[in-house]
Amino acid sequence: MLTEEDARRLVLAEIDDVRGHVTYDLQILRVEALPFGWIFYWGAVRDGQDGQRPRLGGNGPFLVDRENERLIRTATSVPVDRQIEYYERRLRREAHARNTTAKQAAQQP
Repeated sequence: MLTEEDARRLVLAEIDDVRGHVTYDLQILRVEALPFGWIFYWGAVRDGQDGQRPRLGGNGPFLVDRENERLIRTATSVPVDRQIEYYERRLRREAHARNTTAKQAAQQP
């Protein structure tokens, strides 16, 4: 099971992979707790010249699941709330599949 600090390290490692491709300073901008883990929003730091934050393509937030230690990079083309919904639905399907398998195994002689 991940702590928020463990999840932060996973996200920072992913951000480090992007750093080699851009000239901006990248960082985690905001973290929100979710029932299953966290969502990490990240992007470029405001530059010193005009105080604007450079826009990046493909910097969708990361979902991190504390239980199964999944790190999921979300798409920028789909609203974040919808992607969280999709992931929660996926977790319910996986739990249902595990329960079904356990029941079947328990019924075997």
